[in-house]
Amino acid sequence: MVNFIIASHGEFAAGIHMSGGMIFGEQENVEVVTFMPSEGPDDLKRKYQEALAKFGEDEQVLFLVDLWGGSPFNQASPFVAENPDQMALIAGLNLPMLVEAYGARFTMDKAADIAHYLVSVARDGVRTIPETEEPETTATANKSSMAGLKEGQLKINLVRIDSRLLHGQVATAWTPESKANRIIVVSDVVAKDELRKGLIEQAAPNGINANIVPISKMAEVMKDNRMGGVEAFLLFETPEDALRAIEAGVPIKEINVGSMAHSTGKTMLNNVLSVDKTDVETFDKLRELGVSFDVRKVPNDSNVDLFKLIDNKRSEIESK
Repeated sequence: MVNFIIASHGEFAAGIHMSGGMIFGEQENVEVVTFMPSEGPDDLKRKYQEALAKFGEDEQVLFLVDLWGGSPFNQASPFVAENPDQMALIAGLNLPMLVEAYGARFTMDKAADIAHYLVSVARDGVRTIPETEEPETTATANKSSMAGLKEGQLKINLVRIDSRLLHGQVATAWTPESKANRIIVVSDVVAKDELRKGLIEQAAPNGINANIVPISKMAEVMKDNRMGGVEAFLLFETPEDALRAIEAGVPIKEINVGSMAHSTGKTMLNNVLSVDKTDVETFDKLRELGVSFDVRKVPNDSNVDLFKLIDNKRSEIESK
């Protein structure tokens, strides 16, 4: 029997698991993973590892996650990529999908076969009253604004520091907010990691291209007069990368500071920002260069003064 891991932002996974049990009956070989607001990617990865450890080593596993490109998707994808014959993933979890998945386990013994079967099931479960005609497909409705470049330089609409880079909040909230037609992840480390590059490209929202470039390449792109019409949303994994980009010639005047994951040696400034002495020194240098900061996790949040957060914890940070 194929094992299931149901995963989501917040308690959605636990709730839909309970709902599925009410309809289809209690199920064996199903683990629930919730990603809570106070947790980071490492916490989610650990939860997946703990869930997988409850299954047999060579058994089939299907990840059913809530959102394509979200953190549950991003952290599950490497497991699938490393075990393509044993594991599969499907995003867009809804109740018809889950109930049908329970039934499919009686006739299908491959995780990938169940995942492929569930796509149409989940789609057919979305209905309206009154009924409407089928909308245009995304292929025809969302034509890329990158069809043809023209003379001129690239325009930077938004710059964000986010240790998770392109995930659900970035794809669904910040990309529309930026009004950008191209997402560019600027990182020497990620540019060398084919697996992460592939996951980031997959996580891009419909109609938006995502590129991953080294810092030096980004500086060259800014000087290219063939990039007219490109309005970019730049993503940096760390403030240090953002500083290096500015020093290389990328003209950045404001940075949205979104999420910086906690790790050993770092101090929590609030529930999403964690820094060490190097980070603080980098933010100080960026301020000296005239960069301003917009500290918001999602667009509807109120801007918080970054240096008030830092100053409240500066002595603790410097003592580590």
